[in-house]
Parts: sequence; C-alpha cells; structure tokens
Amino acid sequence: MRLHLLDATYELFRAYFGYPRRTDATGREVGAVRGLIDSTRRLLRDPDVTHVAATTDTVIRSFRNDLYTGYKTGENVEPELLAQFPIAEQALEALGVTVWKMDEFEADDALATAALRFCDDVDQVLLLSPDKDLAQCVVGDRIVMVDRRRGMVIDEAGVWEKFGVAPESIPDYLALVGDAADGIPGIPAWGAKSASKLLGHYRRIERIPDDEATWEVEVRGAARLAASLRDHRDEALFYRTLTTLRRDVPISETIDDLRWRGEDEAAIEALNLT
Repeated sequence: MRLHLLDATYELFRAYFGYPRRTDATGREVGAVRGLIDSTRRLLRDPDVTHVAATTDTVIRSFRNDLYTGYKTGENVEPELLAQFPIAEQALEALGVTVWKMDEFEADDALATAALRFCDDVDQVLLLSPDKDLAQCVVGDRIVMVDRRRGMVIDEAGVWEKFGVAPESIPDYLALVGDAADGIPGIPAWGAKSASKLLGHYRRIERIPDDEATWEVEVRGAARLAASLRDHRDEALFYRTLTTLRRDVPISETIDDLRWRGEDEAAIEALNLT
C-alpha cells in the first residue's frame, strides 16, 4: 500500500501557466482549477492510488515571514491565480481528496509532517512534487519524491546524485547556496559545487571547521569559502532554520481517513466551473 501526497500549490501554479484561461458562468477565472482537476483525475485513475491527500498554501505566508522579512510572500503572484486557491481546495475535496490548508505553516511542512506520520503505516510514501525543499524528507526508497511532469522518481540515491549531499543535509545546502524562490540569499562565495563537496563530507554547517587548512576534502577557493563562512556562520544557521521543514503540523487524520472513496459528483457540479 502506498500513500500519495500531492503538492497542490505546485500543481495549481503549473496549471495556471500551462492550461488555457477559462471563466465560469459568473465570470470567475477558473482555468488553473480546471487544469488541477484534470491532472488530479489522471492521478486518481491509477489503481495504485488508494490513499491520497493534498496540501495547499491558502495564503502565501507562514511563520517564516515573522522570522525573516525577506521570505517569500504572495506579493508578486497574479491576483487571478491567488483567487483560485479556495476554489481549488473545494474542487480537490469534491474529488474525494483530503486537503490540508495551510496558513501558519506551508504546504511543504504539511507534506513533511504527513510523510513522517504515516511512513510506518504504508509500504511507501510518494511526495508528488519536484520542490527541492522536499528532498530533505526522502528516506531510502520508503519516502520518495515524484516529478509527475518528467515521470521521475527521486529516492535517497537520487538525492545524492542530484545534490551531492544526503537528504538530511538539504536544509544546510539551501542555506549556503540560497533559494531564490523562497527569498533565501545564501552565503557569499558559496555555490552548489562547494556546498556539495563540504556537506557531502561534513553533513552539517556547524561541523565544517573554520580553518580551511584542517578541511578533510579539497575544494577550489577554500580560503575564500572559509573566510565567508567565518563571517556569515550565524546567518547560515539562521537560513537553515528557514529551510528546514517542520514535522509538527497539526494533522488529525488516520491513514484510513486518507483512503480515496471516489468523487462527489454533486459537489463537482455545484462548483459550476463550466
């Protein structure tokens, strides 16, 4: 038995930019919602999908914005896309999918929490998202990421291949390298190759020695990297706090509650999306 966890925020964004614009009878823009419904129905037609839930960012804001003013917001998101979030949540529920709607936390936090909560109840948890933040949740081939668009499954070996670090080091990697999508600037002089080389060996930022002469791996530009880390270590550790997904989102459902029992045709019709 597998548990499929859908990053509905990502799917809605993908549908907004990938599907034609459509309005309903009231003039609301619902093209992205229609795209989300189509892609979710394709997922649910797979006989292997027996237990499923989805997460959404009801607001593009979380506790991280209270910690760091530079963190991502919905300020630059198209208003007609933001307006489709509540409709999308209703549509997913009408499709019979449990939806966790995030406001204090982010959708990725709910995915991380659910993966940890239910991994012992199923043979495999599939995180249906290509979001690199979620790579920190991967465990062997028990908890994996799935990029549906590319048809790729990323297990623990895949995380090592893609990033050069263990899943547990992904928050450290993003803290050093930065993550423009989330507003994380990273540390000066540090890039993907240097972060991978050092974190692949030391695993955590605090384990990287201040003095590059004691480093147990050879890295190009070591003196500059070490100087930057000495000057910005506290910032790096703070950014790691931001890039670490929470595993304590309040989720009350049991694994049986996530069993898919089919669409509610009346609820779909009531959405009046045609």
